Amino acid sequence: MIETPRDRTRPGGRGAEREPLAVLAGHVEQRGLKHSRQRDLVAESFFSIGGHVSIEELVGAVRRADRRVSVATVYRTMRLLADCGLAVPRQFEGEQTRYEPAAGRPHHDHLICTGCGEIVEFANDRIEVLQARVARSHGFQVESHKLELYGRCARCRRRATAGSAG
Repeated sequence: MIETPRDRTRPGGRGAEREPLAVLAGHVEQRGLKHSRQRDLVAESFFSIGGHVSIEELVGAVRRADRRVSVATVYRTMRLLADCGLAVPRQFEGEQTRYEPAAGRPHHDHLICTGCGEIVEFANDRIEVLQARVARSHGFQVESHKLELYGRCARCRRRATAGSAG
């Protein structure tokens, strides 16, 4: 299987033996930053939401708990979470950056609906094997990859069909 940045938090990888907030605390300490209750709140909110979260969605969730948390604090915390391998920033075509938790999650790819924006995660070992085979055949050593497939989900296709029938 091709290793991705997310693999660093898999069992046996960097940070796998510790909880995400402990990994973040260690990273903050290494960088010489002070512990912050607001940073912890942002991280806790991010991990409790799960999925593919935009900064705006995260700011809303954090401010429901503490309206004093600034947008800058959310951005800085997400950058720290990404730096220590706990979050993966994703820039889906034509959209704002979204973050997904990385800790303990296996590699996966994405189906993105161009109608409603739904994001579906999937994993397929045959695709992974084929990608590795293609890379090898070209003498290429893959360091990371992402696969994003864009199209219309079943719900959007049904809506389009129902709208054109009337």
